[in-house]
Amino acid sequence: MELIPTLKIGWLNAWILMLYFPLHPLIMIAVDKAVGTGDIFKKMGEVPYEKSEKRAYVIYMVVTLLLIAHSIFLPLKLGTAWFYAGLAVYLVGLAILLTAIVNVATTPLGQLFTKGLYHYSRHPAYISMSMINVGVGVASASWIFLLLSVVIMLLNSQVEAEERGCLETYGDKYQDYMNRTPRWIGKPKSK
Repeated sequence: MELIPTLKIGWLNAWILMLYFPLHPLIMIAVDKAVGTGDIFKKMGEVPYEKSEKRAYVIYMVVTLLLIAHSIFLPLKLGTAWFYAGLAVYLVGLAILLTAIVNVATTPLGQLFTKGLYHYSRHPAYISMSMINVGVGVASASWIFLLLSVVIMLLNSQVEAEERGCLETYGDKYQDYMNRTPRWIGKPKSK
């Protein structure tokens, strides 16, 4: 990694890998049409943000947009160990994201997402997006990109708001799910 990265606009820059972010809603719709019930966004529900969470979310989105803008000028380190290691992390993250979308799409409306990856993590989609960002940072050998990716992970206020909303909607069922399923990743506790 270079202390001051070389920045230039090019076709083989990190922006190619960052396309998942603006295409994420379209990917969700396509997966839902292929394997789901056609109401994936209804299943996701509204997130009940508190004032401080709204501010954190705005900062989160600004940093995400900075990452995307930075990726336009950030060449991938093709043919290097950085590139192959980053691409591996990126692809695993992308596979987790697609699997989480399938898990949501195949869950009937009005039910908790507890099957598939949601059995091992309450938030596999956020884990996958963090892995994708870290993969891009490694593939481009950019400490700035990696630093911004960590900032995004720390600013993710959606988790607490989503869990609060699920507790309001599902009550004891969601509390039981929270008690047995790790927030991030791990082996579920027995019932």
